[in-house]
Amino acid sequence: MAGITNSHAVALLQQERDQIVAMSKATRTLTVVAQPKLASPASASGGSASTTSGSGNATVVAGASPAEAQSIAQSMMGSFGFPQSEFSCLVAIWNHESGWEYDAENASSGAYGIPQALPGYKMASAGPDWQTDVATQIRWGLGYIQQVYGNPCAAYNFDLANGGY
Repeated sequence: MAGITNSHAVALLQQERDQIVAMSKATRTLTVVAQPKLASPASASGGSASTTSGSGNATVVAGASPAEAQSIAQSMMGSFGFPQSEFSCLVAIWNHESGWEYDAENASSGAYGIPQALPGYKMASAGPDWQTDVATQIRWGLGYIQQVYGNPCAAYNFDLANGGY
């Protein structure tokens, strides 16, 4: 099984992230549907609409750009026990799988979302808004990686060797 060095992964990620950000700016706008209860409305990015979710403790982001989805994923890494050094591997996997598009759907398999869950409704275990909320999809995807591979770089090495994870 071929491995990847951190410097190689970082270079690839920077190139892919630049491409995604450029595509994102051309095709999408960020819509923040809700912020945590303690966040002030002024902290919502780009003047987007912001409301507090019913539970008051979760950020709901529908229609987020790939760059925003990556930011959310990076902030969740620690809660799954993943060091930030593993983030480059996560970005590479999900660049390959979905381009970090929350509504990416594989026409032949039916895999859905940022982590390309198959079937997509498996992500409902992370929240009922799995079809539109990038945070729900990312939470499910990180849990899947943790359970099946242990960490994002192990998942990425499997992805490289097998064309999918």
